[in-house]
Amino acid sequence: MPRVAASTEKKITALLKRQALSVTESRKRILQYFLDQPGALSHGDIEKKVGTTFDRVTIYRTLQTFVDRGLIHTIPSADNAVRYALCKDECGDGHHRHEHIHFVCQQCHHTFCLDEVVTPVLKLPKGYSPRQVEVLVQGKCKDCTETAKK
Repeated sequence: MPRVAASTEKKITALLKRQALSVTESRKRILQYFLDQPGALSHGDIEKKVGTTFDRVTIYRTLQTFVDRGLIHTIPSADNAVRYALCKDECGDGHHRHEHIHFVCQQCHHTFCLDEVVTPVLKLPKGYSPRQVEVLVQGKCKDCTETAKK
């Protein structure tokens, strides 16, 4: 992984400290990878990128800590794998506020948070109490659609 710019390193350190996390090399590198990517990442994606430096268990624990502290959120996928994406400022310890849909491109296989598309409000039958609503849309992302037009 290339050397991180000083301004980015300050941003990463501030994010970790804001969530009361110690600043470790594994946390900095994994968070940097999230900041560098436009879409969601799988454990395997992260392992390929930083796995030569950090073992699988360290990566898993770091991801779980980031989820628990509201730095990243999980996105279920159609193939029962889990992807991770950066949270926005409204997430915090133990709770996530994501009222947007997720899009999986069937061509490039990237997963994106579509923050501007709000999850629809569902009216459930009496007696049902929703805790979380997840909407997963599959299709072709704008980059793949534009590439196909050329």
